[in-house]
Amino acid sequence: MFDLFLSAFATLFVVIDPPGCAPIYAGLTARFERTHRRIMAIRACVVAGAILLFFALFGQRLLGALHIELDAFRIAGGIMLFMIAIDMVFEKRTARREQRAEQVKADPEQDDVSIFPMAMPMLAGPGAIASVMLLQSNAMGIEGTMVVLAALGSVLLLTLLALLAAGPLMKLLGPRFEAVLTRLLGVLLAALAAQYVIDGVRGSF
Repeated sequence: MFDLFLSAFATLFVVIDPPGCAPIYAGLTARFERTHRRIMAIRACVVAGAILLFFALFGQRLLGALHIELDAFRIAGGIMLFMIAIDMVFEKRTARREQRAEQVKADPEQDDVSIFPMAMPMLAGPGAIASVMLLQSNAMGIEGTMVVLAALGSVLLLTLLALLAAGPLMKLLGPRFEAVLTRLLGVLLAALAAQYVIDGVRGSF
């Protein structure tokens, strides 16, 4: 069970990417008061958690209703995560996040960024949704499900802490640390994505 927790935690941590979300959140909320920033950070993590919990618990039933086999979803999910990994290694993902953040900041009526773009698509995006469904498909029984959900909760808790400490954290670590960490996580995610594709192909044949 510890191996499952470690695998789930690593996968979700890399995909949700708390260190990468922190500077984006700091930029989006720079004009707000500290209390408002804290409330939005909590709301963003709660909403993202609810979305991911739904797909973790009911994602396989959704696939069944659509007549999609788990092995096919493993292959598709692995390819999707591999594309995200390439973006992370070459810093394209961060650039797109920053562009989306600038568009939100340019909207004078935007006074709450917790739902969009933070909760979705930044935290509970397609990659995170695919990841929880893939991890849940590998979980055996209720114990396995609880382990995956515990890993998800741990990552979201770390994400919340990163968002709450976004401003001081970015001043302390700097953009270079973030860039290096994002690339390292991207390489790890690429390997995990390749494994998902291998498992899917092996299961299909």
